[in-house]
Amino acid sequence: MREENSVGPLSGRLVALPETRELDRLATLLEKQGAKALRCPMVAIRDLPDPAPVGDWLRRFPFDDLVLFTGEGVRRLHRFAQRFDLEPAFLDGLRMARKITRGPKPERALRELGLNSDLRAEEPTTDGLITTLSRHTLRNRHFGVQLYPNVPDSRFTDFLHDAGARADTVVPYTYASAAEDEKVATLIDRMAGGAVDVIAFTSSAQVRRLFDVARATARETRLQAALRATQIAAVGPVLAEELRRRGFEVTITPPHSYFMKPLVSAITAALSSSARVDG
Repeated sequence: MREENSVGPLSGRLVALPETRELDRLATLLEKQGAKALRCPMVAIRDLPDPAPVGDWLRRFPFDDLVLFTGEGVRRLHRFAQRFDLEPAFLDGLRMARKITRGPKPERALRELGLNSDLRAEEPTTDGLITTLSRHTLRNRHFGVQLYPNVPDSRFTDFLHDAGARADTVVPYTYASAAEDEKVATLIDRMAGGAVDVIAFTSSAQVRRLFDVARATARETRLQAALRATQIAAVGPVLAEELRRRGFEVTITPPHSYFMKPLVSAITAALSSSARVDG
């Protein structure tokens, strides 16, 4: 049922938010448009239980090239550098290296440190990074590569190896489940019942968590129905492709900038242009 106590183009719309780190910010942006935010944080970001490998990686600074996959990774590395009393060497290493960013979030994290990206991926994907770097001579260059957790894909490091470069990788954080399985299962049930207008994904880890809970709670068929009964929004093309590989069409994505505000604008535009029939 629509709720008529909110005002705005999304009045009466219910948007499910699996986001964790910027959950309140995303919810506030949607609520300003009149939506009701259904908070269900799925993935929390944690420091590694053993920080020693990160410290060892930081002590190998500087690199010829530094590839930064995520903004969270840049911030975590900075904090680890402070913890290990390596901040001056870390910042000097950032200045000296050619800084290569996979998307807008690591660029923003670099700007917080007073630095800029030297080379950005043609598209904010691993394939985009490979395409961009394929135009450059990489032989004998030493790459520091900040990866993100729980992704076994070795395409990028294999590409560097085949190009004659040396890749030195680090993963400076890990994921932990933030919402209890029961809460995620309840979200699946509400979506399957048609109560949710949109689910707005902001990371692949959220998608994996949703499917993991569905499997653990014998709701795999119900999740299929839930995602077909609910419009799916994704903050960027990598995430949209992840969902398409699983067989689900993403109907809402920002056209250019892959941030929270453009995502909210895309949701607002999509829902404002379609009437909802209440049951």
